[in-house]
Amino acid sequence: MPTALITGATAGIGAAFARRLAADGFSLVLVARDEERLAASAEALHKRYGVPVEPLCADLATEEGMAAAEERLRSGIDLLVNNAGFGHHGGFLDTPVEDEVRMLRLHCEAVLRLTRAALPYMISKRRGGVINVASVAAFLPGGTYSATKSWVVNYSASAANMVNRHGVRVMALCPGFVRTEFHDRAKLDMSGLPPFAWLSADRVAADAMRDLARGAWVSVPSARYKAVAALVRLLPLNLVGRVARLRYR
Repeated sequence: MPTALITGATAGIGAAFARRLAADGFSLVLVARDEERLAASAEALHKRYGVPVEPLCADLATEEGMAAAEERLRSGIDLLVNNAGFGHHGGFLDTPVEDEVRMLRLHCEAVLRLTRAALPYMISKRRGGVINVASVAAFLPGGTYSATKSWVVNYSASAANMVNRHGVRVMALCPGFVRTEFHDRAKLDMSGLPPFAWLSADRVAADAMRDLARGAWVSVPSARYKAVAALVRLLPLNLVGRVARLRYR
């Protein structure tokens, strides 16, 4: 039975990956900060799918939390899903620098360290995969969040280029707007977004697993967001930046 470790596993995209992978027969290691919610999620998944589910309570924006996840990964994981993350309400000039640094640690340092901790075992077995959850925002100059997700895309592609010859796959997942708790937690008003712009978390997880199996380095779920990602890469960066800046007015 293969084993998957998922960070940010109790809600949204992380929870969708947990359901999908449990249905596919993976045993699970769920990583999250909320111990009570984590235990409840682990119990529910085990009862529904009958697979082993191991809860690991850790705050990946702290040294202690990252070290605990690294230690578990070094013992052997077949699939790592780096999903934990959060957003800010305003632009970087309106956000306390401490919150910006926390975002950098969670979105960048944790992704780097956990990926590095997982890869040696996978390479030794000549199989395995890493999915690093980024965002379509990675292709837009939209503050620290976008900058960290851009780093995730570049890092994932670089890692994929290095480990593919060992039978291991690394992929950045870049969804658009997904119906999760993410925007409410960031206190973002999304009431003006049209219904067609939203994706389901289960659709995102399904598309990601399909693209990982195909050997993609970057996965953008849905045709509409593939078109958005392609378009912004063709436009001048300053023009794309002016459009992105409207969010903070």
